[in-house]
Amino acid sequence: MVKLNYAFEVREYEERLARVQSALRRKGVDALLAFLPETVTWLTGFFTRGYGSFQFAIIPAEGAPSLFCRDVEEYYLDSTCVFPDRAMWNDSDDRIAVAAEMIRRRLGPKLRLAVERAAWPLSVARYEALKSVLPGTGWSDESRLVTEMRFIKSPAEIAYQRRAAKAAEAGMQAAIDSAGEGVSEREMAAEICAAMIRAGSDLPGPGVMSSGERAYHLHGGYSDRVLERGDIVQIETTPNSRNYHARFMRPIRVTQASDEDHRIVETLIRIQDQAIAAVAPGVPATLPDSIYRDGVLTAGLRETYTNKTFYSVGLLLNPNGGEPLEAEPSATWNFEPGMTFHTYVLARGFGMSETITITEDGHERLTNFPRQLFVS
Repeated sequence: MVKLNYAFEVREYEERLARVQSALRRKGVDALLAFLPETVTWLTGFFTRGYGSFQFAIIPAEGAPSLFCRDVEEYYLDSTCVFPDRAMWNDSDDRIAVAAEMIRRRLGPKLRLAVERAAWPLSVARYEALKSVLPGTGWSDESRLVTEMRFIKSPAEIAYQRRAAKAAEAGMQAAIDSAGEGVSEREMAAEICAAMIRAGSDLPGPGVMSSGERAYHLHGGYSDRVLERGDIVQIETTPNSRNYHARFMRPIRVTQASDEDHRIVETLIRIQDQAIAAVAPGVPATLPDSIYRDGVLTAGLRETYTNKTFYSVGLLLNPNGGEPLEAEPSATWNFEPGMTFHTYVLARGFGMSETITITEDGHERLTNFPRQLFVS
């Protein structure tokens, strides 16, 4: 007998489904074809590491969802998915034909279908093939329908992010402890990954990590490079728990740091503290965003500041690194309770960031690691 491994209570999945189905009925469509892996997992519980294969969920405007996936994933359907209906293909099948048959079986002819056309697993070829075998079907794009609902996290979701935050802290401590002259980035990465896994992370990471010249450029990955005296190590630990993310950055100098280094980092901390202090329900995203930008530019730490300052994090499956809710000068949204963000500031190779969640009367930091320049 398969042991159930649901991430949440069945009632939470049912509540999510009811919200989506209500929206589908308002839009006058028969069903949503959910191709984004996060949508499938959030609505049904179904998760497999093979989510990059041809799979999707039918979310009807009435009734229970149906899952479509490769037959080797049946164990994970049984153990993680709260809804039983499914159709599976094997490696010798015409996958489009099997998919079309399931859609017709569940929904009948003359369909009005919404689809997540922006979902990365739904290639142009797959989309066009489905349209060709379902003639007479009306198609509309609802790529953001479920994604926008996921911006507001439940207490159970935030609990997973708190666990991920603890793993991130363990990883950062391992980074600080292992950094030193003569140590390779690869050796550091191994220590970070081990620490985060032991602390509860479901994936090793280590996250953004680079040193030397690459520390001045975001999104570096570890290499065989050996640390030298005076290097900056740019490190952002990015673990997850049940695919829910929390992350943060801290700056590291190898062996020695100047007074100017400490001044820069202290300035970044002051700017970030002011920006985060401004965050609360109803506050426009542009307010703390402008505090970041004006602070960094006024301090003369950068000539321009073009990157976003907040982005939403939650249930994220590779290759997605964040949710499409970001703070930048043209943002038109306000903070709401239940939203969770990674918020960061970068200048002169130094990075400082936190993961925060918005509460009913303000915000809470999920990452709680000492805020300073570390000298290893």
